[in-house]
Amino acid sequence: MSHAAETDAVPSAGAGRIAGGVAAAVLAAVVVNAVIAVLALAAGASDGFLPLQASSYIFLTVVGVLAGAAGWAAVRRWSRRPAAVLRLLVPIVVAVSLLPDIAMFFTAMQPNTTALGVVALMVMHVATAAVAVPLFAWALPLSTRR
Repeated sequence: MSHAAETDAVPSAGAGRIAGGVAAAVLAAVVVNAVIAVLALAAGASDGFLPLQASSYIFLTVVGVLAGAAGWAAVRRWSRRPAAVLRLLVPIVVAVSLLPDIAMFFTAMQPNTTALGVVALMVMHVATAAVAVPLFAWALPLSTRR
């Protein structure tokens, strides 16, 4: 096997490592989002703002992390340059995830919407990506292809 062929291979990741990494990403993101919600509520965000209630953000954080892991795995599997694709894709996905929050701010489609509540929700989106991406990189390492 040539050196080029070795560097093109997708690094192996065992099921235990993948499950552990994704579980750690879910747990870390939920904990960070809980802290953000508590701080926002303590700072004056309405406790009636549904996205800052644990029942909402825990479920949506789990869904977001699992969707992110699936996307990471798909790019890792099918892209010829997964690191380059993810360097572009991750910020785009995070930015797109903020669009409903921005719309919520301007339309007040949720009861008890305040600027502080919406900003906290946006910070939750960024925080989820910030804790999940390094764990995805560990659990599902990318090839060294350039």
